Amino acid sequence: MEEDSSNSDNPVRQGQWFVVQTLSNKEPAAKRYIDRYISENELEDFVFEALIPDQTVSEVKHGKKSQRKRKLYPGYIFVHCRLYDENNDLVQKVWYFINGADGVIGFAGGKSPAPLKDSEIDRILKQVEESEGKEVPKVQYEVGEEVKITDGPFLNLSGRIDEIDTERGKLKVSVSIFGRFTPVELEYWQVERMTDGD
Repeated sequence: MEEDSSNSDNPVRQGQWFVVQTLSNKEPAAKRYIDRYISENELEDFVFEALIPDQTVSEVKHGKKSQRKRKLYPGYIFVHCRLYDENNDLVQKVWYFINGADGVIGFAGGKSPAPLKDSEIDRILKQVEESEGKEVPKVQYEVGEEVKITDGPFLNLSGRIDEIDTERGKLKVSVSIFGRFTPVELEYWQVERMTDGD
């Protein structure tokens, strides 16, 4: 991931990041549309990248672990482009191209969208970078919470969360085995929240 979001080393590719609102679940369609034009070099000097920040979410249902991508900003994509020229006028072909993309409602900010500040896009890019290769649980747990173990040698036992290691995606759970509480290290997806019926 490039640190410099402005690509200032290449004067042709200077641009800014803008927030673009999409219809629900149409973010991928809008990104595909924009990416296709970028790859076909239709607007290579004006539109550089479309981004859907997401993270991998894991959960266990009926004893099976599943993963899916969860969008960090549902209903929005982020587009790196040259929307304004040197005179600060809208570049009409970029404006109409992005507004005409499949599933796009329009730029956040209407007819005069403001670009994201460097600090804002840097934070978003950092979020994306940090979530690469990591899983997060669909359910967020708290220390002291009772959970039921859904996988591994302690299947169907319940225990109390003593520690949460978000970096490694692990929980330390005290489980009662033969009348003694024993700390067991488990992955997020190996437990589920206790319900009233448990």
